[in-house]
Formats: sequence, structure tokens, C-alpha cells
Amino acid sequence: MVHMPREAQEMRPPAARSHMHTIRTMLPYLWQRSFEMRGRVVLALILLVLAKVANVYVPILYKQVIDILGKDHAVLIVVPIALLIAYGALRIATVAFGELRDAVFAKVAERAIRTVSLRVFEHLHQLSLRFHLERRTGGLSRAIERGVKGIEFLLTFMLFNILPTLVEIIMVCGILWWFYGVSYAAITFITIAAYIAFTLTLTEWRLKFRRRMNQQDSEAHTKAIDSLLNYETVKYFGNEQHEAERFDESRRRYEKAAVQSKTSLSMLNIGQGAIIAIGLTGITIKAGFEVAAGTMTIGDFVLVNTYLIQLYIPLNFLGFVYREIKQSLTDMEAMFELTHVHPEIEDRPGAKPLEVADGEIQFDQVCFAYDERRPILNNVSFKVPPGQTVAIVGASGAGKSTVSRILFRFYDIEAGTVQIDGQDIREVQQDSLRAAIGIVPQDTVMFNDSIYYNIAYGRPEASKNDIEQAARLAHIHDFIISQPDGYKTQVGERGLKLSGGEKQRVAIARTILKNPRIMLFDEATSALDSKTEKEIQDNLREVSRDRSTLVIAHRLSTIIDSDQILVLDNGRIIERGRHAKLLAANGNYAEMWRRQQETAELQKELDERLKLEQHSPQGEETSV
Repeated sequence: MVHMPREAQEMRPPAARSHMHTIRTMLPYLWQRSFEMRGRVVLALILLVLAKVANVYVPILYKQVIDILGKDHAVLIVVPIALLIAYGALRIATVAFGELRDAVFAKVAERAIRTVSLRVFEHLHQLSLRFHLERRTGGLSRAIERGVKGIEFLLTFMLFNILPTLVEIIMVCGILWWFYGVSYAAITFITIAAYIAFTLTLTEWRLKFRRRMNQQDSEAHTKAIDSLLNYETVKYFGNEQHEAERFDESRRRYEKAAVQSKTSLSMLNIGQGAIIAIGLTGITIKAGFEVAAGTMTIGDFVLVNTYLIQLYIPLNFLGFVYREIKQSLTDMEAMFELTHVHPEIEDRPGAKPLEVADGEIQFDQVCFAYDERRPILNNVSFKVPPGQTVAIVGASGAGKSTVSRILFRFYDIEAGTVQIDGQDIREVQQDSLRAAIGIVPQDTVMFNDSIYYNIAYGRPEASKNDIEQAARLAHIHDFIISQPDGYKTQVGERGLKLSGGEKQRVAIARTILKNPRIMLFDEATSALDSKTEKEIQDNLREVSRDRSTLVIAHRLSTIIDSDQILVLDNGRIIERGRHAKLLAANGNYAEMWRRQQETAELQKELDERLKLEQHSPQGEETSV
């Protein structure tokens, strides 16, 4: 059976969760514990009702003005003027109450968006490394971006367009029933019901096109980001056209889904317009006959028409709002789905902070596999005594880097124990565990910010003096101050503006600033040239002095001074000892050493030949 992380098991397509569940998930962010926020919500609802009451009463005043003006009594002209002034005041009140409502609720909406965004962001950082390796960052960021915009749209339109419109519909139907009988209210209600039913049915059918558009949009965005992040690799292999074709294929599928979506939108708009027109025509004809029969006044006729026009204008807009809210809910589902993914690695109940005294590391009979069908570590046992250096070497895929991931508890082992100063790392808080370990990785990750920020990342609250001292100890201070912008020098995306050696020294400075008791060097110099590697190795030795140090190495020449060397092969430790002892044993380590020495000699000979050729006179042959 394939090992599946809990994250992967619990991820579901967004459509699997109901829209009502999404709305219920959102409500606590609106009704927060803050007295101010709750007061704003209540006040906004009161203003919403007042705005609709004023809006609904406007046509009644308008009717009274028309009926009075229709009478042949010029002496009554003062009454229409008063009514017209009241009419204008209600118009102003409708707008004023609506704007005040928006102003009062704005802080609630923005606070809710901010809180949701923060929760999702924090939750993503709590998820395991396995989750982030299996998910595409471009698609993930796109889902969050669309989800946040969906919340903003939902709060703006659902609360202050759909809800007010429904309130107005109920009030209008009640007034029509009260003044003109059930038939007018029934026609209005049936028209609205038919409109909503048609909109719901067709929108549900159209939603599959919108989801397909989102899927293809995320795929195209992911491919574009991935391609641009690997710009150099694309150039190395001349695959610009290949990348363009991959991107265009995703956009082509998006184009197809978008055309289907827009075509079906036209069908929806035609149907909605027809329903509104039929209802408006029916109620107007009925009112016209009653005016002719003398049972209704001209003012009544105007009132009915004014109500319908006043009602159907936002109702016509409701079609667009409903479609967008459906999309917003779909986007929010995808984002909230992330918050329902449970971390694979969690602190156990009652976990205490790691107490580091000597920094002794011990792996005891450790077994681990990313996939149950392919074990990575098998009964691995070793100890890193306080203040000593232990190196792990082996072929690619032997499980060397897995040791570092287990030590940081990015994954939990399947058998055995990993202890630091006698404490099982599964029983302590993850934050305290990672705070005790400093790492200099092979591929140093740099934030697209200043050198100062990247060094300070080891301890963000550190002072400027501490940061500069860390840079001096990493032998990069002089380089930094030689730059025009000094510590404010921007490193570029993934640190591309710095050389490999400069990035490694920044990583060393960052780790020095963190000041951990345990050091981990994960093939920290394997990607560097020989000269830079020797300089960095000197820095690493200086940094790791008096600290427990675990080195994962590719080049054996970098670990010959280690207190113990472990040779890993197919997940097992097959040899262990100091450099001289392992060479004398003439086993796997000795064979690896000979191969690397031969390679080094060949490289040295090639370098000398190239040097001689560069200095020899033009046209003269040089034999070596």
C-alpha cells in the first residue's frame, strides 16, 4: 500500500464542499469577539434597513404628489411642494444611509479579509514538507489570491446587494398586497421566483466552464512561474520555444473554456431579460385596465410601475452578482480547503521545549521511507558527541539528506528514536527543536531582498551590530561594504545576483547570527569551485568550533578532519571511523576516495594544460 500523507488524503476538490459550509466558515470572521466589530455589524444592518425603508417609501410620496396635482385645486399647490421636498429628502436619506452603512462596515470587511489571509498563510507554514513538495507553488498562490478576492466580493455584494434587494422585494410585495390585493403581489413574486430559478439552474450548468477556466488559468500561471524561476536552465538548453508551447497549450484550453463560458452567459442574459419583460408587461397591463375602470388612480399606476422599475433594476444586476458570488464561493472553497488540511507533523499534547545543554545527537535504529515500497533508512544508528564533528558520505540516493530532514523533524520516522541530549525529538516542541539547529545547505535559499535582510533572517530581532559581526565572522563583511549600496544591496530572485561563494557566506552569516548549539552542513560546498570551497570550508570549521556538528558531504576531501565518518549505502551504515582508519580498511570509502582523487588529478592536469595553452605564442604547438 502506498504511503499517503494525511494532507493528501484529506484534500478534496472544491466542489465537494457545499457553498453553505463555506459561508458558515466565513461568518465567525465577521462576528468577531471585538465589541467594536460587533457594534459595527449591528449598526451596518440597521442602516441597511433604514436605507431600504426610505427607498420603498419614495414611490408612495411620488404617487401622492401626482394624485394631488391631478385635482383641479390650485390652492393646494403648497401640499405638493411639501411632498416634493419630503421626496427629495428621502432620496438623499436613501443614499446617505447606504453610504454610511458601507463606511461603518468597511473596517469589519477589511479586518475579516486580513484575518482569513493571515490564518491561511500561517496554516500553510505549519503543513509538512511533503505537502509543499507535492503542491505547485504557482497554483497555490493563485488559489489564495482568488480566495481573498472572493471574500471581498462576497462581503461587498452579498451583504449589501443581495440582502438589501431581498429585503426590498419582501417590502414591495407586502405593500402591493396591502394596497392593491394579492394579485399584484403574486405576479411580482412569481416573476421574481421564475427569474431566480432560471438564474440558479443555468448558473449551475455554467459553473463547470468557470471551474475549467480556473484550472487552466492556474496551470498556465504555474508553468509560467516555474519557467521564469528556471530562466537560466531554459537558456542553457535553448528550450524557449518548448516553454512557450507548454504555456500556450494551457492558454488554449483556457480559451476554449472561456468561450464556452461567455456563450452560455449570453443565453443566461437573454432568458433573464425575457422573464423580467414578461412580468413587467403583465403587471403594467393589469394596472392600465384598472385605471381605465376607475379603480386605480394615475398615481397608483405610476406607483406600481415605479416599484417594478425600482425593483427590477437591482434584480437585473442580481444576475451578474449571483454569478460572481458563485465564483467567489468556488474560489473561497479552494482556499478554505487548505485550512482543513491537517499537518502531518504536529506537536504532541503536552510537548515541552527542547532543553539543549551539550547538543549531543543520537540516532538509534532509525527506519524511514517516503513511500512504504521504497525504504530510505534501515536501522541507522550513530551518535554525534558534544563538540565533535560527524560526517555522512555515500552515493547519491543513499539517504544522506534524509538524515537532515529527519533531524529537523520535517518527517517522522517509522521506527527507532532520534534524540538530542536524551530527549526524543518527537516529544518536544518543533519550534524549540529547530531553534537549536543551524543549517548551511547546498542550495542556499535567498529572499528577493537586501543582503542585510537575508543575514538578519537568522534572528530577525538582532541589532545592526550583531548582523555586521556575523558577516565579519563569515568573511563577507568586506565584500558587502565594497558594494555601492552596502548592506542594502539587493540579491535578486533566489540570490541570482550573488555568486555561489557569496551566497554560501551569507548562509554562514545567517547561521552564526542564529547562534545554535548544533550545526548541520548539508553538502554546503559541493557546488563550488575548489578555491572557493577551501575558503568556505575554513569558514565552516571556524563556525562549528565547540559545537556538535553533522556534515553531509559529497567531496571526501572536505571531511578528512572529522571525528567520525559514516558511510551510508542503500539506507544502511556499512562503514564508520576516522579518515585514516577507513582508508586502511580498503572498503567502500577507500574506493570512493581513490575515484575522487583520480578525478581531481585529471581536473588539475586539464587546468594546467589550459593555462599553458593560454600563455603559449599564437600558432605554436604546446605538448604536455
